[in-house]
Amino acid sequence: MDGPPAVIWREEVERLLRYEDLVPRLEQALGLFSRRDAAAVLQPVRTAVPLSKHGGFFLLMPAYMEQDGVLCTKLVCAYKREDESSLPATQATVMLLDPLYGNVKAVMDGEVITAMRTAAVSAISAKAGTPSRVSRPEPLRGLHPDCIVVFNLFNVRLLLQVRVWSHSKERAESFVASLGGAASACVLVEAAVSGADAIVTATRSTEPLLLGRWVKPGAHVAAVGACRPDWRELDDRLMEEAVVYADSREAAMVESGDIILSGAEVFAELGEVLNGTKPAHRDKTTVFKSLGLAVEDAVSAKLVFDQWEDRTSSV
Repeated sequence: MDGPPAVIWREEVERLLRYEDLVPRLEQALGLFSRRDAAAVLQPVRTAVPLSKHGGFFLLMPAYMEQDGVLCTKLVCAYKREDESSLPATQATVMLLDPLYGNVKAVMDGEVITAMRTAAVSAISAKAGTPSRVSRPEPLRGLHPDCIVVFNLFNVRLLLQVRVWSHSKERAESFVASLGGAASACVLVEAAVSGADAIVTATRSTEPLLLGRWVKPGAHVAAVGACRPDWRELDDRLMEEAVVYADSREAAMVESGDIILSGAEVFAELGEVLNGTKPAHRDKTTVFKSLGLAVEDAVSAKLVFDQWEDRTSSV
């Protein structure tokens, strides 16, 4: 309890947070969340305060993992920016607290945590939702906002082809350059998604961009954007034809325009699939609606803080 909280900047979070450590912890946390055991995870649907003057929202995302002694909250400001805007679309800060004393133990950059846990959960959903021959797709570090990314997957851990589309040609090309290998930028969404095994949508769109007639049967879609009840990324046809999963059924029915406006039914939470209480339906077209859970941030923040403590104590 003594002393000021640790402040962990972006560069250090990037050094400390590794996918090989993060993915199994997120799988466990998603499973615990879907058991609805208050002794394991307490997490309300996030609070959203409109910032009408600035075209944004202030979001508060608290979580308490009683058995693990983790108390955490993420503060996010999210904006709908014009394509040419130089202002950030999101700003996030994560606070880790001591649940016994109530003091803040650490304040850390939330952008890296958000990007990495989102990419990791998208990969976990693809692992659950795609055929066994492509059962371990890798998270893509640095997944850029306002992009649609598609994968043609060949076998375990191998990305045979990656195609990227964005409203911004520059962002798409920058992302492609960061990936290297067999990655390419596409001018049209249809060209990007045609024949893809797995599709990730991470856009700021408020209208459907991904149409069901473009998605091949049996593909898996991880829909990351459109986190407001009147925003869309996916059209009605895709939502009607696919088996729909979510990270949180409760949050999806409040926050996801793709689900609310299409009238689609959430078949299962990802945690239920991981727990084995609901099937993955790998033979069908699947959609995973990723809204982002506070428990994902909590697990990530604890991992960062534990690594930070180990390093500082050994100096």
